[in-house]
Amino acid sequence: MTTTAATATSMASTAVILPRLPTLLRRTALPNLPSRPFPTSIKLVSESRRSSLFRVKASEDASSPPDANELFTDLKEKWDAVENKPTVIIYGGGGVVAIWLSSVIIGAINKVPLLPNIMELVGLGYTGWFVYRYLLFESSRKELGTTIESIKKEITEP
Repeated sequence: MTTTAATATSMASTAVILPRLPTLLRRTALPNLPSRPFPTSIKLVSESRRSSLFRVKASEDASSPPDANELFTDLKEKWDAVENKPTVIIYGGGGVVAIWLSSVIIGAINKVPLLPNIMELVGLGYTGWFVYRYLLFESSRKELGTTIESIKKEITEP
């Protein structure tokens, strides 16, 4: 091999390696995404039409945000109207504890390796059954409607 051929080969290999050097140094960075040109079929909306689309009319009925003092006085009046305060406090505390406990249980279930996937399959299966049983056919939709109405009546009637 002649010296000119050797230098040409080494220069070619250097030319191949040098453009890759910056990408080798940027391995931890996210890769550059290719730029996508905007489709030419998009029609430009004129400025007047665009501004008319986003114009908001102020109504006379719009109220200003409630005052904090007004809010606290309203809440104080409602709290004073409550007859059985210990029961309300117990139910409220029980609700907070129930939400916290369910959050802890769901977090523990999510840490078990296959259990979240199994629970997701169970949920999808139940959803499929519910759709087939109550939503697919008109007669079953009517049945579901009557069931919901009877439950509403049970709840609202003393």
